[in-house]
Amino acid sequence: MRIQAAVVEGPGGPFTLRDDLVIEAPRSDEILVRIAAAGICHTDLSTRLRWPQQLSPMVFGHEGAGVVEAVGDEVTSVRPGDSVCLTYRSCTDCGQCTTGHPAYCDTGIFALNASGTRSDGTTPLSRAGDGRPVYGSFFGQSSFASHALAHTSNVVKVPADLPPTIAAPLGCGVQTGAGTILNVLRPPRGSSVAVFGAGGVGLVSVMTAVAEGCRVIAVDPVAARRAKALKFGAVAAVDPQAVGDVAGAVRDHADGGPAFAVDTTGQPTVISQAIATLAQRGTLALVGVGGRAEFDIMTVLTKGIRIRGVIEGDAAPADFIPRLIARYRQGVLPFDEIITEFPFHEIEDAARAASAGEVIKPVLRFP
Repeated sequence: MRIQAAVVEGPGGPFTLRDDLVIEAPRSDEILVRIAAAGICHTDLSTRLRWPQQLSPMVFGHEGAGVVEAVGDEVTSVRPGDSVCLTYRSCTDCGQCTTGHPAYCDTGIFALNASGTRSDGTTPLSRAGDGRPVYGSFFGQSSFASHALAHTSNVVKVPADLPPTIAAPLGCGVQTGAGTILNVLRPPRGSSVAVFGAGGVGLVSVMTAVAEGCRVIAVDPVAARRAKALKFGAVAAVDPQAVGDVAGAVRDHADGGPAFAVDTTGQPTVISQAIATLAQRGTLALVGVGGRAEFDIMTVLTKGIRIRGVIEGDAAPADFIPRLIARYRQGVLPFDEIITEFPFHEIEDAARAASAGEVIKPVLRFP
């Protein structure tokens, strides 16, 4: 079947729309989805910068939403015509998956989601004419395309009346921000939560913690994002470039220090600030993708700080995404207010706007 996709030809290359790709028919355990919307996540943008040349050209995209067009013989969870949200892939059989923690699948989150191929090393995409392979299967989907092949573990049925531009971000960014609060930190009502980085994931963490009755302090250098945090109920929004002591500024708003903190930046300096901010026996959730970070071990030891890495909000999508939809419809998770829509053919403009901080959550609309 011939499809259109945004292809990255090599490391750091732009998203280029091509109409000459072919996608295979679904295998027995696969689901063919016609994509109606796809969110652009920081992971898409950062991964394309360092994606290996030997696995190029590549199709990214891991926040797809659309309608099922065909299913393999073994698929019983959805059928053609169902509206679905796409999320990350897991094996479903290992100890982590069977105990409700598929984000930490023993098969490996990168092996299933960021290898550029199916588990058997094949790719379902190729170029029409010469048949040259195009790599994909990103997060088991590669949804920067008119059609994507996904699997039962990363396809969640959603209500038909839910707009696809709302459904799309649920699969990663919204799930991560909300899950970090609800599934991992679980702050008691009245406790203080500091959120470092008020991008898409950070602002969803803010609105979720506020809905749980917490005092939230947001930290971000972008004025528009700080304003959004305040609109969503944060008691304070700190500009780290305007204060000499970020940790002290946050503690001033949290009775000596928050019990919980979320870092969405992955930046070593910010992580150190978050640790210094916390009260005794506080907990820091590391959500942002980054490299190495250094921190003062004595501070962590003497204050009894707990540091917890979080992937995908430690969420089991089939159960968690319906809960998020319910929160959205109740008005306590208004993440639609951080979305900016772009037509699919403007994907490179949307990526540039996201990288420049001009928009918070770009979502692509497909014809």
